[in-house]
Amino acid sequence: MTERVSNERDRQDRPDSAAELDSGVRAELQQIADRYPQSRSALLPMLHLVQSVQGKVTPEGIELCSELLDISAAEVSGVATFYTMYKRRPVGDYHVGVCTNTLCAVMGGDLIFDRLKDHLDVGNDETTADGKITLEHVECNAACDYAPVMMVNWEFMDNQTPESAVEAVDKLRNGDDVHSTRGPRICTWREAERVLAGFPDDLADEGPAAGPASLAGLEIARENDWAAPGAGARPTERPEQATASTAEGAVEQADTRRAEAETKGDVDK
Repeated sequence: MTERVSNERDRQDRPDSAAELDSGVRAELQQIADRYPQSRSALLPMLHLVQSVQGKVTPEGIELCSELLDISAAEVSGVATFYTMYKRRPVGDYHVGVCTNTLCAVMGGDLIFDRLKDHLDVGNDETTADGKITLEHVECNAACDYAPVMMVNWEFMDNQTPESAVEAVDKLRNGDDVHSTRGPRICTWREAERVLAGFPDDLADEGPAAGPASLAGLEIARENDWAAPGAGARPTERPEQATASTAEGAVEQADTRRAEAETKGDVDK
């Protein structure tokens, strides 16, 4: 498996398979740099643009960013190797990231990752022989309310199972449309990288932006007419000293005070 994947990467690394950083790309990189009062702040989106063109951060891309920002190639390379979203090996058409952090792992993320490794015949951070899918286990995607979560080109695929994950990658490999749970249809990785560089794809309003689990707290606040205190507000009494406004709140408050009293009694003994 590893030899086959390595051969595929060698094929993708040949000069005839990588787009050139031509004058048009150079102009767009300069356009990004011009957005910032201090041009070196543009390095992150510039690296995303390089990836959108060449499928990875190349030595040529590093040199060009270095030249345009008037910083050393070592500084650019240091950034490119620090952040995991910047790749030094070619990425497939679809980057599939399975969250294996604590909650997602407990809810099934490890099973999903293992199933996809077997189904795609790749290991972590490896690309299928057809160049379609790159699989990687990733850290928390900040979507714990929808665990286990998988991301495809940084779009959310919520409440996944091993079966639904396999179905999604098969559709992507077949060229079928796949829609994220809370966002637009899945584009290619290079197209997503161009968006991260700051060039819109006009898909921002396609699909829902948030789901019921994320909005649950907001709904509870609206039902109870709760609002955040104003800018000049000062804290009142401690929560345990406040009067409960509901029966459930009174029970919870009583339980809390009883626990505190019992703990204090143990200490006194």
